[in-house]
Amino acid sequence: MRSLSTAALLSLISSTLAAPSESVSDVLARDLILRAVPNSPSGNYAPATVDCPSQKPTIRNGAQLSPDEASWLKKRRANTIDPMKDFLKRAGISDFDAVNYVESHKTNFSVVPNVGISVSGGGYRALMNGAGFIAAADSRTPGSTNSGGIGGLLQSSTYLAGLSGGGWLVGSIFANNFSTVSALRDGEKGSALWQFSHSIITGPKDSGLSILNTAEYWHDIAKQVDDKREAGFGVSITDYWGRALSYQLINALDGGPTYTFSSIAESSDFMNADTPMPILVADERHPGEKVVALNSTVFEINPWETGSFDPTLFAFAPTKYLGSNFSNGAVPDDGHCVRGFDQYGYIMGTSSSLFNQALLQKNLSDGSVPDFIADSLTSIITKIGDDDNDIADWRPNPFYKFHSDVNDNANNELLTLVDGGEDLQNIPLHPLIQPVRNVDVIFAVDSSADTTYNFPNGTALRASYDRSLNSIGNGTLFPKIPDAETFINLQLNQRPTFFGCNTSEFTSGKNGRSDANIPPLIVYVPLSPYTAYSNASTFDPSYTDEERNAFIENGFNVATQGNGTAGDDKWPACAACAVLSRSLERTGTTLPETCRSCFQRYCWNGTTDSTPVNEYSPEPKLGLTAMSAAGALKAGGLVWAAVGVVGFALAL
Repeated sequence: MRSLSTAALLSLISSTLAAPSESVSDVLARDLILRAVPNSPSGNYAPATVDCPSQKPTIRNGAQLSPDEASWLKKRRANTIDPMKDFLKRAGISDFDAVNYVESHKTNFSVVPNVGISVSGGGYRALMNGAGFIAAADSRTPGSTNSGGIGGLLQSSTYLAGLSGGGWLVGSIFANNFSTVSALRDGEKGSALWQFSHSIITGPKDSGLSILNTAEYWHDIAKQVDDKREAGFGVSITDYWGRALSYQLINALDGGPTYTFSSIAESSDFMNADTPMPILVADERHPGEKVVALNSTVFEINPWETGSFDPTLFAFAPTKYLGSNFSNGAVPDDGHCVRGFDQYGYIMGTSSSLFNQALLQKNLSDGSVPDFIADSLTSIITKIGDDDNDIADWRPNPFYKFHSDVNDNANNELLTLVDGGEDLQNIPLHPLIQPVRNVDVIFAVDSSADTTYNFPNGTALRASYDRSLNSIGNGTLFPKIPDAETFINLQLNQRPTFFGCNTSEFTSGKNGRSDANIPPLIVYVPLSPYTAYSNASTFDPSYTDEERNAFIENGFNVATQGNGTAGDDKWPACAACAVLSRSLERTGTTLPETCRSCFQRYCWNGTTDSTPVNEYSPEPKLGLTAMSAAGALKAGGLVWAAVGVVGFALAL
């Protein structure tokens, strides 16, 4: 069986993978299929020097999309047509033939809606709440296409972005062959996949992953990181963090130390454009800086490229060849190429480096981490200083000597990246609002802990809006966003809210421009209690299976408003109207009355209420157990419904 190609084996068991309730019993099939490609040339965690291809990799400016992405988009946009028609048909815009509208424009991608999904940071809370949304949007999830559901939205999407905890979700989905949330949640015997009851500090419980105890687990991680150090590359606490994280997120032996993020581009599903394009986000923090400001450079990492559209860099490097000694945009004649720097866990760790501090602060002195690991981490901290303990050390800097007229870090051989939410833009909207991507609508899933009890209040959206008003925004527009008090007082953070409905705000008025590139409509989907108080602390390290499942189920209900039982039974039609909105305006199509009614209910109309808020304690929308909701809420803990709504618990 080992002689079968990956593509051939994929075709043999694709029907099995498509069914969330089924598992792949063949261990070899699982090893070959259920994750990205183990293509690090070193055969371990360390990057390795390789022969450069005949056309050496180069750095390009950010004026347009990469040739790879542009070529892939032609296939992906075409592949979204049928799922989008199915989604729109089920949504039921009764006074408009949305299916015929898309069908009649199916070869004109300047008309067909271009959809993106962004999943915020917020640790495991964000992963699980985001997983609930993705499960609801995935037509493969049982029950997602029933009345009140939004199944098919994921298959209709072009982009799927995540950062920090949301990046763990996006990364885990793609590391495991675009698996369903159901499959990731249920895992397999002998796998630590999504087994959050054992924190990454103590390691997985199952010896099937070659780990017998916490000390051996950390010995293996230390050996892997030492391989990278001995290969001549700098290491940081992010290396340890990313390695530990991988055991829970990648279904491979020892968390897949040889798997790379760029290998996603080599998987057949992705090459065939059968999935959205994954993007993770990180921020740049120059050495010596203590605060990541809104004018910091925002980096994106996708399977083809890593870089930024910001004017402070405006450049991209090939992800596959990160670690090569680029200088002024090219590998010198006497230079060398490197592969494997984009190790999968390291990329996820870079986007969530804020958690380095949790690893350090909570565990170096309490015995959770073996002494030899604590000593290694302490040694690194001593070298880089406590104020830099959240960095990811990207050395060599791929943008060394490149765009030195605008790139403040051009003369530094070290690029230091940190958690993508440290600049307060905790929803990864930046890659999807870029005009060159022409995204029409972004479903922004917000699990931020902005309030005392770890609920969102729109801070992430407001940060993106504020940034757009400054030069760092590079002319990229963003809908106007009200203050935190308005979000709470008008309950904008308790239900989906649309921002940017009236495009005249971009073309007229004080900040308007007649030649404006209209930004995407933002469909804000905030975490709120439906069947569970899933407002756990960002740094809670472990969750029982029951808690995990309850958090995911609550996220499903957030996405669907309890399948219409806890708010608006027309919500699927309103979500469909949001998808169509920009397209209908471009074609001059009269807005259907159903959509007009939806926009009256869901669009923020500019009203504000800045009355000070003393305490924000939302009530559950679908009822909880008799346990003390207030006590659990204030503790940021968990309460869940004894019986799931309409069998959602069984479906998920």
